[in-house]
Amino acid sequence: MEPLSEVLKQIAGPAQFQEAEERIRAVLRHELVAEFRSRHPFLEERDLRVNVNKLRQYIVEQANCTRCPGLADCPNEFAGHTTLLEAGQAAGRGWIYDKKVPCRLWLARQHESAIRRRVRSFYLPEEAVNRPYSIEEMLAADKKRAMAVKRVYDYVQLTIREGLQTKGLYLVGGFGTGKTYLMGYLLHELARQGYGGAIVYMPDFMEDLKNMIAEPQKLQETVELFKRVDLLVLDDIGAEILNPWARDHVLAAILNFRMNRKPTFYTSNHSLEALEQHFSFTDRDGEDEHRGRRLMERIAPFVEVVEVYGDNKRGMR
Repeated sequence: MEPLSEVLKQIAGPAQFQEAEERIRAVLRHELVAEFRSRHPFLEERDLRVNVNKLRQYIVEQANCTRCPGLADCPNEFAGHTTLLEAGQAAGRGWIYDKKVPCRLWLARQHESAIRRRVRSFYLPEEAVNRPYSIEEMLAADKKRAMAVKRVYDYVQLTIREGLQTKGLYLVGGFGTGKTYLMGYLLHELARQGYGGAIVYMPDFMEDLKNMIAEPQKLQETVELFKRVDLLVLDDIGAEILNPWARDHVLAAILNFRMNRKPTFYTSNHSLEALEQHFSFTDRDGEDEHRGRRLMERIAPFVEVVEVYGDNKRGMR
């Protein structure tokens, strides 16, 4: 029987065969293949030749990764992945296996996507809470809020060290001073540690509750989520229009479940005293100090008040 090389010469012709042979030899001489073979000395040249396409793909994709153009322009066979090789022996032969593994950029994007999935936004644009944050950026935007930034940062570090706390923070300050921004930072940083979070814009939530009365399943699911999520932020509390049912059977039920279990956070333009007055008045029953005080007993003992100073940044660019 004629050797395979001779058969190929006859089919392709000497020139074409020589060209193909040179390409194969270039692959076998490549430094990456030499390094791979040094780690698997049982591999013989025939084993390499049989798997020359795998070796070539390995070389090409490693080169692509060395001069990575970014995920959007990844030239590899599977974007965000590269070819790696493994070798083994079976039946007296060396075998080469290839596999696709994700690169660091792909893993980083997946990690960031997982973080985003842990933080849910209700009645607020996603970009308000799911965006990159940095202490430097928050301080540079307005040094007047430095103490508030430090307190939120310290709270995040405490939770990372000791786990989920039972007390939250009550951020109070003027319009546009960055209270929601600070809560977005807190949720995002703790999502990196695996905690789930939700931020709820209270005026729209209270308004939407009127529609949920006709959708009891949706109402129950929403309330259960707010009860059980690790970190709950009630944004702009005190700006909503209250009715007795929303106050006493929805908001009170959520806060009653969470106290001494999981932390609740608030942003508001009202002090705790002013918030109690707000809760004491509804659009239907008028003033009811007892019910307002009862609701505040589920808030005030379970928060630390943090005053947020600064200029109004809304509309500024």
